[in-house]
Amino acid sequence: MKSVSLLATVALASLSSAHPGPAMPKLMGGREFLQTIKGRNAMPAPIANLVHVEERTPEVGPRAEDPNTCGPGVGSCVNACCSPEGYCGTTEEYCAAPDCQFEYGPLCDTLQAPSGASTANIARPHIGDVPYGGAGVYDCQVAGDIAFTFDDGPYLYTNDLLDKLAAYGAKATFMITGNNLGKGAIDTTPEYVTVIKRMIAEGHQVASHTWGHQNLTSLDPTTFKNQMYYNEMAFRNILGYFPTYMRPPYSECNDTCGDLMADLGYHVTYFDLDTEGYLNDAANLIQKSKNIWDAAIATANPATDNYLEIEHDIHYQTVYNLTDYILASMYSHGFKSVTVGNCLGDPSENWYRSGDPNAAVPTPSQQVSDDGSCNADITCLGSIYGNCCSINGFCGSTDAYCGTGCQPGSGTCSGSSTTSTSTAKASTSTAKASTSTAKASTSTTKTSTSAQSTSTQKVSTDGSCSSSITCIGSSYGDCCSEHGYCGSTIGYCGTGCQPIAGTCSASTTSTKKITSTTTTSTAVATSTLKGSSYGNCCSTHGYCGSTTAYCGTGCQKGFGTCT
Repeated sequence: MKSVSLLATVALASLSSAHPGPAMPKLMGGREFLQTIKGRNAMPAPIANLVHVEERTPEVGPRAEDPNTCGPGVGSCVNACCSPEGYCGTTEEYCAAPDCQFEYGPLCDTLQAPSGASTANIARPHIGDVPYGGAGVYDCQVAGDIAFTFDDGPYLYTNDLLDKLAAYGAKATFMITGNNLGKGAIDTTPEYVTVIKRMIAEGHQVASHTWGHQNLTSLDPTTFKNQMYYNEMAFRNILGYFPTYMRPPYSECNDTCGDLMADLGYHVTYFDLDTEGYLNDAANLIQKSKNIWDAAIATANPATDNYLEIEHDIHYQTVYNLTDYILASMYSHGFKSVTVGNCLGDPSENWYRSGDPNAAVPTPSQQVSDDGSCNADITCLGSIYGNCCSINGFCGSTDAYCGTGCQPGSGTCSGSSTTSTSTAKASTSTAKASTSTAKASTSTTKTSTSAQSTSTQKVSTDGSCSSSITCIGSSYGDCCSEHGYCGSTIGYCGTGCQPIAGTCSASTTSTKKITSTTTTSTAVATSTLKGSSYGNCCSTHGYCGSTTAYCGTGCQKGFGTCT
């Protein structure tokens, strides 16, 4: 069941003369989308209040009697940009996309092509089951998945956002705009080259949000295609390949747009959950977005439901406030954050095209699961949880994982498996094969309520818990949340925690010997993190790393170093 606030951005393009021609994107016939949005916090906010990209206040004054003016009925600039107010100039306030009037200013950012050959002649076959172009995709196909997507970046806050996602073991899709908001072109700005490469290295998906964030429905065919080609060229210059997934600016793509996207070989990706973080980018407003999220997740069932969610990494409150709130809530309710490709069941080799017409499409290497989950990019082979990937995307070694519904692309199937051969890599860094035994770890805080596991209870191997499956001794945490998932934070150990299947209260008293043996290129040890290839700090959510997100507030000293 879904309770959503969405399509708030569909009509945005009609709000200014620069974005004419409002049009509601078509919905995929027969899908659940229309039924789930009616009458349940689904209508857009007042159109007059909508702003889908960061508002810019150019530092030029109102139009005056100045010969250096430009725009409709006035004329074009010579070797300059035409500002939104109709003045010629060459600095950011004149040239930044999407507001620069590119029809009247040849130096507008959106017209500046990246270096190298055009990607126009690269073959664009339609591969896989996800539709290309047309009405687009609005929702996921895999139960329990939430495709966390971020538009308009990379930006000032994106690297910190990646730290937050890493702390939760979450994956996301970044809808990247190549040269907007005066930030500089992504392929010539070193910090953006680095952050985009980091996205790929950490298992996220990158997708196109066009080059300059122009409204595609208002463009002639040549300019339209250049908005896609230029972004492809920039991706090619950074990665060697470019995406097959995209989201249209302002989430607006009419029939002509849909047809062109099909020709260009793109999956047009919309959303079915919008917390409206872009409208609430202030400390006293962001709670509104949290309320939208809470309403959506409150009645959602991870066994049957999913979401394709839109956020924006150009907004401070979204990155530094809303993201942590959503991730903590998401996992405590039994959902997991994945890429759009994952949530649609699309193999990762279909997500990109080679930037060289003579080269094969790159096939990303699978990582060994470090949190018990599995999908097209994460294999159970060699993981400590078991070598089989269940129908629900969790690693294990019993018939529930290895039998009916087992996913052979992410592990072994047909019976339990304790040994395997795998070419998968554990992470972006290479760790030598090792066997390690961690010393006994003792931590004492306040007393907790618990039900010790009995001989009839099995220790959870997939993060789930019940009267017959306990979290005590599991790698996920000793608390069983009200939704039946193991963890160690307040979301699991606090209100609704089930003492029959683990300990309760946010902190616990425990003394346990932890023994870990790994024989593949994974972290050196899964419970004690010192010496792991991921970093020596254990975050509040139980993940290894070396940044402030792992080593600062909430860092677990019993399982690594902290600062």
